[in-house]
Amino acid sequence: MKTFASIVLLGILILEAVFAAPAKNEEKAKKLKQIQLLPDDDFEEPDYMNQDARNFYDYEEQLTINEPLIEIGSLTPSGNRELVTYDSDYEEELVPHEPLDPGAPSVPGLLGPETKEGLPTCLLCTCLSGSVYCDDTDIKSIPPLPKDTTHFYARFNKLTNIKKGDFSGLNHLKRIDVTGNRISSIDEDALRQLPELVDLMVASNELVQLPELPKTMISIDASHNKLHSNGIKKEAFKDMNNLEYLYLAGNTLNYIPLPLPESLRSINLQNNNVQQIDDDTFCNSKDIHYVRKALELIRLDGNPINLSKTPHAYICLPHVPYGNY
Repeated sequence: MKTFASIVLLGILILEAVFAAPAKNEEKAKKLKQIQLLPDDDFEEPDYMNQDARNFYDYEEQLTINEPLIEIGSLTPSGNRELVTYDSDYEEELVPHEPLDPGAPSVPGLLGPETKEGLPTCLLCTCLSGSVYCDDTDIKSIPPLPKDTTHFYARFNKLTNIKKGDFSGLNHLKRIDVTGNRISSIDEDALRQLPELVDLMVASNELVQLPELPKTMISIDASHNKLHSNGIKKEAFKDMNNLEYLYLAGNTLNYIPLPLPESLRSINLQNNNVQQIDDDTFCNSKDIHYVRKALELIRLDGNPINLSKTPHAYICLPHVPYGNY
């Protein structure tokens, strides 16, 4: 009997324990929710935890990534490509760079031919679209120039002469400017074989003689040299049918170099030693109707000549020469 009572009592105790456990667990869960700010029926949500935010978090929890990540990069041309695999199984497509070939056709001549100093001309000077600039580089001779040179500038250097072969083969050379050097001589064949030469600037040098020039000349500036009349060949400018500007100021010329081409627009002879001028110097004494329209500027100031003594010498001109009257 006692055994049966003990069994009944034990069963009652077990039932009490079973029904008591869920209540305790529910109370513990409710306290845990309050600590972690998890909303339940009795907990009021803060304002920042609105419906949109909850929806976002719910969406993020449901998100799964089934596709591999793709890196967006620059497109590469088709051809030989190399795949490089890293430890993280990441693969990157690389295009190898080909090294510059010194023997490629575009490389030779890029810096021009080498000078006597062993430097390429276009490294010593500046080459730009057919023009070579060697100003203020202290060069003592004309450097070898690229074959396509059209304009050459070597102002304010230490050049003393121009030799026959300095411009040989430069069939596109149009302008030479060597102003402000120490040039005392130019070889006779140094310039006359240049088929496209139109401008020559040799001002402020020490020339005593002007070399023969091609008939294509448009502008010649030999001002401030040591030119005497004997240093300019007879009829030197006669066949230059395109010559427009002739600058010979600051020399020791005794007379005006004749004949002057009809195309001439300006002649500068100031500060020379011109002592005489006649009726045929600029005009044509045999044709009273002759008018020289192109020749607009004649500078004879600074010469030992009185222009008022020869008034008929300017009848055909649009403007009277500058000088002493």
